[in-house]
Amino acid sequence: MAKSSVKASAKPAPSINIGISEKDRAAIAKGLSRVLADTYTLYLTTHNFHWNVTGPMFNTLHQMFMVQYTELWAAVDPVAERIRSLGHPAPGSYAQFSKLASVPDAPTVPPKALEMVRILVQGHEAVARTARELFPLADKAGDEPTADLLTQRLTVHEQTAWMLRSLLEE
Repeated sequence: MAKSSVKASAKPAPSINIGISEKDRAAIAKGLSRVLADTYTLYLTTHNFHWNVTGPMFNTLHQMFMVQYTELWAAVDPVAERIRSLGHPAPGSYAQFSKLASVPDAPTVPPKALEMVRILVQGHEAVARTARELFPLADKAGDEPTADLLTQRLTVHEQTAWMLRSLLEE
C-alpha cells in the first residue's frame, strides 16, 4: 500500500486588521494585562477572606465576599479574551500577575473582619484606577469593545468599593 505524502502547508495566520494600529493594540493589551492581574489578585484575596472571615459579621461578610469573588472570577475571562482579540497573549501565571498587579497580595495571616473590608475597598479602588488609566488610550484608538469592557469594570469596582466602605462607617 502506497503512502500518501501530503504535506500540510503551514500558512501563517493572516495579520490583524481591525482598524486599530499594532502600536495601539500592543499598548491596550499591556494595559488590559494590568487590569487582568489586578482583577485576578483581588479575586484571590476576596476568596481568601471568604474562607477566613470570623466574628459577629461572619454570615453577612461570608455571603458578600462569595458574591464578590464570583463576580471577579467571571470578569477575568472577558478581559483575557479581549487581550487575545487584540493579537497578544494574555498573562496567566502568578509570577506574571505579581509583576503586573497594583493590588497587593492577601496578607499571610487573615486580618480581622473589618480590616478585610478595608483591604477590599483599597483593592477595588486600585482596579478602578488601573482601568481608568487605560480608558483614554482605548477611546483615542477607537477601541469601543475595550472601552465598553473598562466602563463595565469601573462600574462594578466603584460600586463594590462604595458598598464595602459603607460597612466601615460608624
